[in-house]
Amino acid sequence: MTHDEIQAKIAEVLEEALGCDEDEIVPSASLTADLGAESIDFLDIVFQLEKTFSTDGAPFKIDQGELFPEGLMDNPEWVQDGTITDAGLAMLKERMPHVNFDGFDGTLSKVGDLITVGSLVDFVDRKLQAAAA
Repeated sequence: MTHDEIQAKIAEVLEEALGCDEDEIVPSASLTADLGAESIDFLDIVFQLEKTFSTDGAPFKIDQGELFPEGLMDNPEWVQDGTITDAGLAMLKERMPHVNFDGFDGTLSKVGDLITVGSLVDFVDRKLQAAAA
């Protein structure tokens, strides 16, 4: 599956899950800041991605916390006073290689803004390539 085909399918998922217009779904669009996604929407997006990219011979499974960060607040080494620590940022970068952290100032409340249409495309592309290898 090509990058463009993946992006087209993700656009369909986001139109369905978020009710946004196709012209809003560009690679740089943040799911939360630009497309209005809320935490409950992320569950629907994961479900729709699994459904969309699964085939009869190869289920597409997204593990909990694999696509969107989870458990940040559970570890004081990762978050202190509403800011992600260097250790927390290192953990996020390791767990979420599909996300661009350039320019991120560490503000915990802004982590969701980092998830973009482009990062979803990269995530799915990486998973599909890994499954094919």
